[in-house]
Amino acid sequence: MPQRHLPVRPDLGQLKRQAKELLRAARAGDPEALDDFARFHPVGRDPAQARLADAQLVLARAYQAPSWPRLVLACRLADAIWNDDVAAARALVRRQPRLLQENVLIRESNWGPPLSYAANLGRDAIVEAFLAAGSADLPQAMNRAVLQGEVETARKLHRAAGSPPPGHRALVDPAYTLNVEGTAFVFEIGGRVRDDAGARLAPVEVVLGSDSRVPAAKHAILETYVRHGLELPDTPTMALHRGRVDLLQAHLSRDRSVLNRRFAYEEIYPPELGCAPDEVTQTHGTPLAGATLLHMCVDYDEIEIARWLVSQGADVDAAAAIDAEGFGGQTPLFATVVSQPNFWMNRGMRPLDAAFAELLLSHGADPNARASLRKRLHPGYGDDTVYEFRDVTPLAWGRRFPRQDFVSTPALERIEQAGGHT
Repeated sequence: MPQRHLPVRPDLGQLKRQAKELLRAARAGDPEALDDFARFHPVGRDPAQARLADAQLVLARAYQAPSWPRLVLACRLADAIWNDDVAAARALVRRQPRLLQENVLIRESNWGPPLSYAANLGRDAIVEAFLAAGSADLPQAMNRAVLQGEVETARKLHRAAGSPPPGHRALVDPAYTLNVEGTAFVFEIGGRVRDDAGARLAPVEVVLGSDSRVPAAKHAILETYVRHGLELPDTPTMALHRGRVDLLQAHLSRDRSVLNRRFAYEEIYPPELGCAPDEVTQTHGTPLAGATLLHMCVDYDEIEIARWLVSQGADVDAAAAIDAEGFGGQTPLFATVVSQPNFWMNRGMRPLDAAFAELLLSHGADPNARASLRKRLHPGYGDDTVYEFRDVTPLAWGRRFPRQDFVSTPALERIEQAGGHT
């Protein structure tokens, strides 16, 4: 087996079953199990003579733990924190004080040592117990509480740390999770949108590039930055990011071509606001470079703005720009089948629907429009492959896309009902 990582909430019962399955596989001569024993058993135990304790040790080391008891300890500590069991959590760190300085999940993890892990979950009584026991990871713990919107926990940790001014990256964590309450707390304790030299501290690039797709939260955070003195570009694309139909209307009043204009990547992700020049670093699904406002709406889940644009006469079949190698030309319908919101819908974070496909098709979108697309996912998804699709329809784009967790089945079904084919 490759080296493994414990999930955020490890399941000891499941790990016990994995160890038994590994032992059976090794005794049966399974090549992968034999390789596991050769790689992770410290004395190279013959799998044919192995006992359960040997399989448990191999599994523990695959999870980067030095021993099975240490792996069990990680599970019990995580369980105590999740269950808000103060007595159990306190007893564990009293018996094993070193745990206060080690990651709960053993490996390096954003969830961190016990104090930070408890702060993620807003377990205030356990936080107090770990502070009393000598936990030292206060800055990380406060940042994790802010990221998760556990404001009361963050406030407690801030006081325990002596109420220092927020660090220059304090706004980054709640920006990534689009956490409005966490962002407000950072400003409450002295956060600023610019430093003394005028350098921007407000992480607009993180808000625009986050894999979260919660329009109301994104709007609220950007408007909070503006209220605290940050100036944002007066562009149609930024008006969309801010959810400001009034600003879009002002642009439209000055120039009707805004409705179907193709916007360069740099207009959607402004480099002056810290956005990376490489499109791969953004977390959209169907490419957005050279796209219209309607394309943007689909990937940012801005259904109300999309409806407004269509009501104003936006072309539902407006094609994105085509680059020098012939890639591009996709209509907004392509984004309905492959998009970042679909990723979260497929994980049960919100209900799957075909709202955007229905909107576009009901206003005459061509279910068999064609385009050529090149796509490389954000590195965070663990796939470095550059995928190319030549002359595909929206249905073919969705059916052939290698990561089906970015694909909306309801949208595909609606397009097929409208006469779409591959």
